Amino acid sequence: MSETVLSLKDFRVTFPTLLGDVQAVRGIDLDVHAGELVGVVGESGSGKSVTFLGVMGLLPKSARITGSATIRGTELVGASNKVQRAVRGKRIAMIFQDPLSALNPVHKVGAQIVEMLQAHQNLSKDAANKRAVELLDLVGIPQPDQRAKQYPHEFSGGMRQRVMIAMAIANDPEVLIADEPTTALDVTVQAQILEVIQRVQRELNAAVVFITHDLGVIARIADRVQVMYAGRAAERGEVHDILLRPTHPYTQGLLDSLPATGRERLTPIAGAPPNMLRPPPGCAFGPRCPHFAADVCAATLPVLRPFGAVETACLRAEELQAEVAR
Repeated sequence: MSETVLSLKDFRVTFPTLLGDVQAVRGIDLDVHAGELVGVVGESGSGKSVTFLGVMGLLPKSARITGSATIRGTELVGASNKVQRAVRGKRIAMIFQDPLSALNPVHKVGAQIVEMLQAHQNLSKDAANKRAVELLDLVGIPQPDQRAKQYPHEFSGGMRQRVMIAMAIANDPEVLIADEPTTALDVTVQAQILEVIQRVQRELNAAVVFITHDLGVIARIADRVQVMYAGRAAERGEVHDILLRPTHPYTQGLLDSLPATGRERLTPIAGAPPNMLRPPPGCAFGPRCPHFAADVCAATLPVLRPFGAVETACLRAEELQAEVAR
């Protein structure tokens, strides 16, 4: 296995409020290796985006972040602003979900890429402008020299997302975090954006974290997948193992809720995620789980443990797999 680039250990994010502490992320462990694409999956509120915004140092100052997040040994949790600025955009970069909000509407896209380049490299204005055009061409924007002189509102949604990718890869980062970059795009454009991200991954040998709620996208592009629920990991493993033989009822529920050829009705997951002001002491998925066992699941906080080819946080995985086998 290639070298670990990004490593999270007992990573936690808490938001103080007038009603109490919102425990958004409750102890995430994850290693991402060079050249690997790891999918992070879960419904809204599971803590996916908050985890990696915390890693990037982009959460509000009120957020309490504990544990460890290192990039090739450089600790990011508790790092000074100087260290974070040196790392962010250079060694670790992020593609945001909504490029229209992420891009500055009053500056031309070329100028925004130039700013990213000159923040981390000793480039002249001419050299930076030339490199910005090259980056726009690399991500598939036609007539890049002309498009660099335009504003974000003059681009389509797919083209704006390509600009965001160009900015993210401008300094050849070791880690690229893609936060649901295809959510608002139609299927054809989505496929093009995924192809661009995969090509960047290959050419830079970057470690990519792809955050999404779409298991169909994960099946197509990911090497490994981590399923998150209520701020914790529910299941982790190679993508084919997770999707073909899920061991956690939450993962199975996500798969059952996907549209599929020949499936007449979707099977939604009943109920709603827990209140993270007061998460349950045991399995957070328990109230929604069709296999809930009150004596075990309600009292014990599950942690990831090896189970066959994957790691699962289901306390009754052996029993459930035995039922499936029958």
